[in-house]
Amino acid sequence: MSVKRFAFLMIFLAVGCLGMSSLTGQGEAPRMAKEELKARLGSLDLVVIDARYGKDWTDSDRMIAGAVREDPKKFDTWRDKYPKTKTLVLYCA
Repeated sequence: MSVKRFAFLMIFLAVGCLGMSSLTGQGEAPRMAKEELKARLGSLDLVVIDARYGKDWTDSDRMIAGAVREDPKKFDTWRDKYPKTKTLVLYCA
């Protein structure tokens, strides 16, 4: 899969977390099993983004180790912040 295609799919996943149905109607973004994520935590080519809304974020005392918090309502301000060569994993639940 090309870097551009993968970057698009990761952005699509981010938008999906934001409650939007799609960017272009090309289907769902790939998902990563928790076992694969756990095995890849700490890898330099992985960025885990916590994009939970409101109380899901503020009331939680749990976070994936090494995850960065991004406001899902401000997607346009951070979507280009991360290198397209990285694997971006967003979680919103």
